[in-house]
Amino acid sequence: MATKRQQTMAKLTRERNVKEKRERKLEKKRARKLAAAEGGEPMVEVDEFGMPLAVSDEPLATSTDD
Repeated sequence: MATKRQQTMAKLTRERNVKEKRERKLEKKRARKLAAAEGGEPMVEVDEFGMPLAVSDEPLATSTDD
C-alpha cells in the first residue's frame, strides 16, 4: 500500500494564488456585465494586486531634439 505524501507549502500557495486570481477575474467579469446592463461607466482597470491603474487623457510627452 502506498503512503500519501504531504503537499509542500509552495504548491499550496501556488494553488491558492491561482484560485484567488480566478475569483478576481470572475468578479471583474460580473461587474463589467452588470455595469453594461445598467448603462453605467466601465470598471477601472486594475493590476494583478487589485490596485487601479493610472489612466490619463493626456498623451505621453515625447521630446524631439532634431
